[in-house]
Amino acid sequence: MNWADQVKVLASRGLAVADPAGAEAFLSHVNYYRFSGYCVPFEQARHVFAPGTTFEDVRAAYDFDFTLRDLITEAVELVEVDARTAVAYHFGQHYGAFGHTDPTRFDTRFWHQNWLDKLRDEATRSNEQFVTHFKHTYHEYPDLPVWMVTEVMSFGSLSLMYKGMLRNDQAAIAHRYGLHSTVFQSWLHHFVYIRNTCAHHARLWDRRWQVRPTAPRHAAWAVVQQPHNDTLFATLLLLRYMLARCPSIAPFDAEWKARVEAHLAMPPAVANPLSRMGLTPTWTAHPLWA
Repeated sequence: MNWADQVKVLASRGLAVADPAGAEAFLSHVNYYRFSGYCVPFEQARHVFAPGTTFEDVRAAYDFDFTLRDLITEAVELVEVDARTAVAYHFGQHYGAFGHTDPTRFDTRFWHQNWLDKLRDEATRSNEQFVTHFKHTYHEYPDLPVWMVTEVMSFGSLSLMYKGMLRNDQAAIAHRYGLHSTVFQSWLHHFVYIRNTCAHHARLWDRRWQVRPTAPRHAAWAVVQQPHNDTLFATLLLLRYMLARCPSIAPFDAEWKARVEAHLAMPPAVANPLSRMGLTPTWTAHPLWA
């Protein structure tokens, strides 16, 4: 379908389009099938929009999600940097610069060679200045030291590295955040999933997570324990918890919290917009967020 036909299809389903030319212009930059994902909450039946729904209503939901992704990405990136630092420091202190290349430093069930091969490929493709300098200066070392390689590996590779560590090492790193190692492992995996979702510009609003984090077994976390750990609210509480344990970014933590609250106070104009994100009307008063 060309863009004019796409607008006609939406209109035939009951979507009010006051400015067809403007709608065409928008769809010429935002794929119709990406846009259609935001149409679903506005439908009263499949391909039948609720009376009064406008193109601008759906576009507002798209714009809302765009900003939401930016907010979540900011926080996940800070958590990622802190986790990279924690892993690099612990491994470097306990096993030396190249301990990550030694399979005996990992659980026997970990596919260490496969992980290391991917890591070396990531290092080879890196054009970071510190990587180039190391390769040119220290020809005798085939691998990057752990404090460098943790900066060039993907977040997914870092998560996999943590999963493959010996239990004592996992526990030591998780202790930094006041978490059990199995909980922190699930959080890392979840943050990788969320980061990738944002990186591919996929929808965060009105979505249930496929990779669900494990909540600590504390009463305060009951609100996001299974089966309620598949919503944005769960992710927000995890991020708030993690940011509070990164002292160097304390000013950002408070500012980020305020921006999230301000943004979520203006959700899309659909029925139950907050519950679609796992939020209650009083979510900002939750002890893990307040």
